[in-house]
Amino acid sequence: MSGVRKVLGGKEVVSAVDLETEPGEFLTLLGPSGCGKTTTLNMIAGHLAADGGLIEVDGRDITTVPPHRRSMGMVFQSYALFPHLTIADNVAFGLRMRKVGAAERRRRVADMLELVGLDGMAGRHPRQLSGGQQQRAALARALVIQPDLLLLDEPFSNLDAQLRVRLRDEVAALQRRIGTTAILVTHDQEEALAVSDRIAVMAGGVIHQLDRPQEIYLRPATDFVAQFIGEVNALDGTALGGGACEIAGRTVAATPAGEPPAKGAAVRVYVRPEVVRVGHDGDGLRGTVRETRFLGSRIRCVVATPAGEVTAALPYDAAVPQEGEEVTCTWRPSDASLAARA
Repeated sequence: MSGVRKVLGGKEVVSAVDLETEPGEFLTLLGPSGCGKTTTLNMIAGHLAADGGLIEVDGRDITTVPPHRRSMGMVFQSYALFPHLTIADNVAFGLRMRKVGAAERRRRVADMLELVGLDGMAGRHPRQLSGGQQQRAALARALVIQPDLLLLDEPFSNLDAQLRVRLRDEVAALQRRIGTTAILVTHDQEEALAVSDRIAVMAGGVIHQLDRPQEIYLRPATDFVAQFIGEVNALDGTALGGGACEIAGRTVAATPAGEPPAKGAAVRVYVRPEVVRVGHDGDGLRGTVRETRFLGSRIRCVVATPAGEVTAALPYDAAVPQEGEEVTCTWRPSDASLAARA
């Protein structure tokens, strides 16, 4: 899609979004409620008409093509199964609409139910299935038509925490097995990081960053991405050239997110707590331990520095500094991201 925009209630909720998927890719639209991610997905599906821009699949313009002619399978948060139909008939619905023959229809439904782990449940109705089983049935219905794109709109939100993790991993493994290109919409950062080949982080109707999960996490391109994805230390300083900068009178290094800021520019360094080392040696930010907390697999250590508090997530068996102890916070330049400060 190129330059796609949408206006709802007199307000532009999606602003000139450019997005391209690779064949077989699992792409996630991630962002808070109201950021435009579901609206974007609905324009791809054809459930909402775009107010500008172009939507293409394999070079074919589908911007004004109705949903039933877009060859897309969609899985909704609410399952959206027909309660009066059996699971087999629910899964076969799209094939019937496409006038696939009865024998071929039965074969493909049986194969798909086996693929999603619902073989033996073809004759049941949705009310006789658990939430996880209903979502598997909805997934089978979306995939059985062999869509060009599999669209997933917050499909795990109605499930309990343990089932949600298990099913998301099953769906990602299945997607990779069959090779269908998939687009997931979610507000769950861990979910996006766990299953995606790439993530598009959205806010205010625009994409702030589109990249691999590791890059999104370790090298956020904007302040919003850094603050939205996980916990981060954001430290303000002045660029010294390359990846070096001065923070509270100390020289520290980081990896620029894009072009290195010009010397003298106001910059911000983003450092995740798990890459911060706390000790007594090396060049870094000096400060005083304010508190430590044992959290099971990690020890949370907060250090008060002239640049503000720095949080470190130390290994559970690390030597724990005492509150009030003078320490130095360091990190590898490759583990920190440097960006110009707005």
